[in-house]
Amino acid sequence: MKNTSDSIFSHMQFVSERKRIALMLDKKSPARISHRLLAINRSEMGINMKVVVAIDSFKGSLSSLEAGDAVSEGIHRVMPDAKVQVRPLADGGEGTVEALTLGMGGQLMKVMVTGPLGSKVEAAYGIIKESKTAIMEMSAAAGITLVGEHERNPLNTTTFGVGEMICDAIGRGCRNFIIGIGGSATNDGGVGMLQALGYEFLDAEGRQVPFGAKGLEMLEKISGRHVIPELKECNFKIACDVKNTLCGEQGCSAVFGPQKGATPTMIAKMDSWLANYARLTHEKYESADMNKPGTGAAGGLGFAFLAYTNAVLESGVKIVLDETRLEDYIKNADLVVTGEGRLDAQTVMGKAPIGVAQLAKKYDKPVIAFSGCVTDDAVLCNQHGIDAFFPILRTVTTPEEAMDMMNAVKNMSATVEQVFRVIVKAGMAR
Repeated sequence: MKNTSDSIFSHMQFVSERKRIALMLDKKSPARISHRLLAINRSEMGINMKVVVAIDSFKGSLSSLEAGDAVSEGIHRVMPDAKVQVRPLADGGEGTVEALTLGMGGQLMKVMVTGPLGSKVEAAYGIIKESKTAIMEMSAAAGITLVGEHERNPLNTTTFGVGEMICDAIGRGCRNFIIGIGGSATNDGGVGMLQALGYEFLDAEGRQVPFGAKGLEMLEKISGRHVIPELKECNFKIACDVKNTLCGEQGCSAVFGPQKGATPTMIAKMDSWLANYARLTHEKYESADMNKPGTGAAGGLGFAFLAYTNAVLESGVKIVLDETRLEDYIKNADLVVTGEGRLDAQTVMGKAPIGVAQLAKKYDKPVIAFSGCVTDDAVLCNQHGIDAFFPILRTVTTPEEAMDMMNAVKNMSATVEQVFRVIVKAGMAR
């Protein structure tokens, strides 16, 4: 593999050779020499450099595209004619809907749905009309941020609003879905979502069980008689990096229940109720497997998608990289820029910037990253494809000042400008 500097400046070495040949060919024509040197110098300043920028959001500060545009601004201050392509980036969590929808030329939709506690909330999702694709985050309808800390109780919280979002998108013609399922407030096994889609989860008297995990205690029978017919035409890609199973010591109740307000007594009860729900589901759909990795994601929502819909669980980063076709852009680039709000040891655990770096290394492309801040252990990123990284903070500041959007844009562009000044200068000196 080439080293980083060779990868970045290979085209500038070619320029130097062109300069030598031009001088040999044009000894008798000073005017033509001047013209050629001007063209070559413009090339040295980046006219032919292709840079792909795919940077994750700086949560609470910059969206993916805002961060990417700030990087582009910094590059163009030094290389006015460089070809910079800004692509959206996310990991399937917060910011995925905005990054993918706007980055792929889609439209954001807003719909009133049932929130986790039963009251109405406004949820946003994206639509890409050309591919009939809806992009959603379950947290928009059933996220833990929608529930006050004193109200958190997974016995009561429901995923019904997630199903309502899906129904709304189906009504608008969507048949392909990309859904992130992080940040849930629920532990209902996805039953609420399925109820909204027309499935019936019935008690001993044939009535729909109530919302929340408490409804699972009463579950006796499952019916699909009234499922919306379009559901069988739909395909779901579920962005899920959780490997927990539905039940047991590593199940959703035991591992994630406490942060949703569950007590030890609740955890034991919910685990047994979910096991019964899984048994009834398996009787109806033999392929349903409560022990499959990811079934415990979002309080069992992963299980619901796998058992009741045409769904696959995939890494959120992989889904985003595939859907945005980032590899097609990277393969023709001279340099790749990525980053996120904080670079640390966790970055190498499958987060978005490392996904970008791994794609770039398939084509031997150099990768640099920019971040709001970095930790000492961020050096691990250098072992996973990021050749160099740079924090953008330039002075001691408060968190509020650092995260201010205008300050963040200014700091990003200024830092990128200085890094690319070095790249240009080093390239000319070779």
